[in-house]
Parts: sequence; C-alpha cells; structure tokens
Amino acid sequence: MTHMDQTFMRGAMKAELLDAETETALAIAWRDDRDERALHRLITAYMRLAISMASKFRRYGVPMNDLVQEAGLGLMKAADKFDPDRGVRFSTYAVWWIKASIQDHVMRNWSLVRTGSTSAQKSLFFNLKRVEAQILRESGESLDSHQLTEKIATEIGVSVRDVEMMQGRLSGGDYSLNAQQGGDEDGREWIDVLEDDTMQGSEQVDEARDSAVLKSWLEEAMEDLNDREKLIVRQRRLSEKGRTLEMIGQDLGISKERVRQLEVAALAKMRTKLERHGAEVRALIA
Repeated sequence: MTHMDQTFMRGAMKAELLDAETETALAIAWRDDRDERALHRLITAYMRLAISMASKFRRYGVPMNDLVQEAGLGLMKAADKFDPDRGVRFSTYAVWWIKASIQDHVMRNWSLVRTGSTSAQKSLFFNLKRVEAQILRESGESLDSHQLTEKIATEIGVSVRDVEMMQGRLSGGDYSLNAQQGGDEDGREWIDVLEDDTMQGSEQVDEARDSAVLKSWLEEAMEDLNDREKLIVRQRRLSEKGRTLEMIGQDLGISKERVRQLEVAALAKMRTKLERHGAEVRALIA
C-alpha cells in the first residue's frame, strides 16, 4: 500500500460522524439540487464504513486497495439512489450497495467463479463457511467429510463437485489484521484502519429504528403467506440460527426438497410485495 493510500484511509477514519438531521439534509440537497458539496460530505462521512466492509473480504486474496475502491463505488451508487423520504438511515441503505459492489468485484477476479456465475454459485462462494458451521452445529451425529460435503451441496443447491472445488479454493488462511502494513514507517497495523464497531448511544437508537422499519416491511410482505410458508421463512431466513431444509422437513413431515420448493414460492411472493420498497430491501430475502 502506497503512502497516499495510507493517508487516504487514515483520513477516512477521522471523518465527521453525521447525525440523522444533517445526513437527511445532505441527501436531499444532492437528490433535489445535485449539490456536489453535499454529496462529497456524505460520501466522506461514510467512507469508514466502506473501508470496514472491504476489510472483511480480504481473505479472498483481492488487494485491499481494490476492495476499498469497489466499496467506494458502491457507496457512491448508494448516495445517488438514496431516497431520504423512506425514513431509513443512509448507512443502512448503503451497506447493501457496498457489499454488492465488493462481491461483484471479487467474483470477477476469482478464477473459479469466472467459469460460471449463477445465483447458486454465488451463494456457494460467499456462504460456504457459514453453512458448513451451521450444519456441524445442528447435526446431532458425527459426520465424515463426504457426508458434510453432501449436506452442504443439498443445502445450497449445488453439486457435490462444486462444493469440493470451492472448498479447495477457499482453504487458504485469512490475513492477520495485526500484520504490519508494508512500507509504513510508523509500524501501523491493518487493524488500525478499521472502523470502531462500538456504537455510540445515538447510533444504537438509529440502528434499532432502522431494524424496526425493515422488520415491519418484512412482516407486511409475509401477510399473504400461509402458516406453513411463514414457518419456513421465519426459521430459514429470519431466525438468528437459520435451520436446515432437512430439519424443517422432519418437523413438518415432508421431504427437504418439498421444503425448498415451498421456500422458493414464499420468497417469490414476498419479493413481489416488497417491490415498492426497492431492490435493496428485496435483497434481504435473496
């Protein structure tokens, strides 16, 4: 990382923290008047969020500079499309755009994924470790590697061969955040450029409010589902510890494939009803 890059990241970490009123005023100024100074201030204030999210994708072997650049592009897209009248904080809205921009870049530069980028492969790429840990945690039986791979393939909806190939590609270790940045005379570590995740009181209030808004939209979208569909969506998507298709199937007395079909149908209904809230909200149940 060059001296200029280090200076940029350090500056981003020291940027102002916007309160809700200032943030809304800046967003309105950009949306209605295309005020570039307002846009610059909004982007600068949330660049620390973009850098923090970018750092979480370093294990995929993409240079940090590239990740930060893509995160910044996602942040700018969010600012351009943000509607302050929705009643949601910009940070909540921007997270989706930042993550999508980074993921697209990672997949474009990952040799395995470039051979095909279906939704199933994208889900496998970014969710393999989480699904694997979930299956191991919830399984009451001892699984050998082949059994585990089969369960992962079934859960994500890909072939066993795809899972095996992805496991090989992702077998490298994560980078240490305590490693010293190359060329930094001050001995600064990567962790020094990360956002402080400890929320202040006002931020906790904002997050709670945004979560309540998103929850109300999801509950509204579930109104047209039958009881069985609601149960599947809640246990698969809205539970902190999402359950597997097999476990839900055992509870309902149906096959895991039938559970998957019901889930797909239910999510399609919900996405249609969430249409008026925008693609970013529909992504919550993607």
